[in-house]
Amino acid sequence: MKKTTLILSALSILAFGTACKNSGFKKTKSGLLYKIISTGNGAKVKQGDVVKLSFTYTLRDSVLSSSEEQIPFYAKVDSVGPLYDPREIFPMLHKGDSAVVISLADSLAKKQGMLPEFIKPKDKLVLKFKVVEVFTSDSIAQVDRMAEMQKAQQRQQEKQASLRGPKVKEIEDYLKEKNIVTQKAPLGTFVEVKEPGTGPQVDSGKYCAIRYTGKSFPSMKVFESNMEGGKEPFGVVVGTHAVIPGWDEGLKYFKQGGKGTLYIPFFNAYGAQPGPGGKPFENLVFDVEVVSVSDSAPKQQQMPMPPPPQGQQHGAGDGHNH
Repeated sequence: MKKTTLILSALSILAFGTACKNSGFKKTKSGLLYKIISTGNGAKVKQGDVVKLSFTYTLRDSVLSSSEEQIPFYAKVDSVGPLYDPREIFPMLHKGDSAVVISLADSLAKKQGMLPEFIKPKDKLVLKFKVVEVFTSDSIAQVDRMAEMQKAQQRQQEKQASLRGPKVKEIEDYLKEKNIVTQKAPLGTFVEVKEPGTGPQVDSGKYCAIRYTGKSFPSMKVFESNMEGGKEPFGVVVGTHAVIPGWDEGLKYFKQGGKGTLYIPFFNAYGAQPGPGGKPFENLVFDVEVVSVSDSAPKQQQMPMPPPPQGQQHGAGDGHNH
């Protein structure tokens, strides 16, 4: 549910800050800022109901999550919602109501624990939502949710098909402009081999320790790196779908000791649902160094995935792999 607190409106934070002071925002008992725009003609939300919400969740100038790219949010209503959480105001709502909820990052951290690194202590997280429907039955809500998932999947497939060509051309034009020589992998990842390496070959089933720097394309803004600061290499068994396709196919062009850059089209990266801070259908770039290649992972080796971009990163509930 933490993700619901990160749903942002398309309006600027500055505008919302002004609104808080001048346009009728109230506070819950826990201190959460909210404003309800009531239509007055919908069914009252009651304990035990399931509400269906369309939403946007923003941080600074970035949309962290939105029902435009995903599905509406469904939530069970309790008589008293969690403290410092948008669910606090659910019992006040009617079908058709719209609301804005503002969470202060420092207060959120105190009440809910550690927040992602891309959220700064003075940030304001703004959730704007509308109560689209109120269900009195969990089973009916589930049927509706499944229908929304099918519609969202169809929309994403259509959008991905329309963007595929232009997004690939963006990378091709960049490589041509910069005179960068690459090899194109079977699934469409562009691989620049700067040093092929001299050790064992990376291949499916091999355990590899990787140093990397991840960047958004075309801004080339770094969102994650373990190249410096004494960070451990990232461990992955190649070809097991533990990482995004761009890594699985791109790393196979190197041997141990190899260095290069992977230019990854969005469909080989995070696609339509990159996670909080990332942009849907965004191409990515990874500078990589293959530190080691072995037949199996070290005992008790954990292989957490590099996170998606933070600052432009997955939505009101998600989990995505590199």
